[in-house]
Amino acid sequence: MSDSAWVSTSMPYLTPREKGQPDAWGEEAASRSGKGSQRIVHAGEAPAPEEVAALIGVAPGEPVVVRRRVIELDGVPCELTDTYYPAEIARGTRLAGTGKIRGGAVTLLAELGHVGVRVREDVTARMPTADEREALRLGGDEPVLRLNRVTLDADDRPIQADMMVMPAHRQRLRYEIRIG
Repeated sequence: MSDSAWVSTSMPYLTPREKGQPDAWGEEAASRSGKGSQRIVHAGEAPAPEEVAALIGVAPGEPVVVRRRVIELDGVPCELTDTYYPAEIARGTRLAGTGKIRGGAVTLLAELGHVGVRVREDVTARMPTADEREALRLGGDEPVLRLNRVTLDADDRPIQADMMVMPAHRQRLRYEIRIG
């Protein structure tokens, strides 16, 4: 399937931005007359959890770089995102810090020579953990969507893995697939 054969609401987040373009979330929020922001609550090296290790092809416990963020729309938390990178790609770069990255992490990855050409996403629904419920300001009976994404380069090597948790009632995921 060629790159132009599928469209998803994830596509803007997978494509490096042109110089001067706002980040993808800010642009999407503005298109809905809102203000998109994010708070980076942690960045740096950490041992790879088992699930992350499987996604990015490292041994569990091996060092990876993680950026933990709370994504907000008009000041209201709408997503929790942990993004993981192989340490050899991200160690010593702005990906390992808490500062905002102009154009987003995908743009920086491209500048570093790591361009995604294929992505795999898995979406599941479940009840949130107590920490997720509190961070997302959810009631006790509100489920979340969990979207796990791995981005691979031209050599089929994982360059990034995202683990996102979103209130199910505040999200819409769209996938369009051209048949034939």
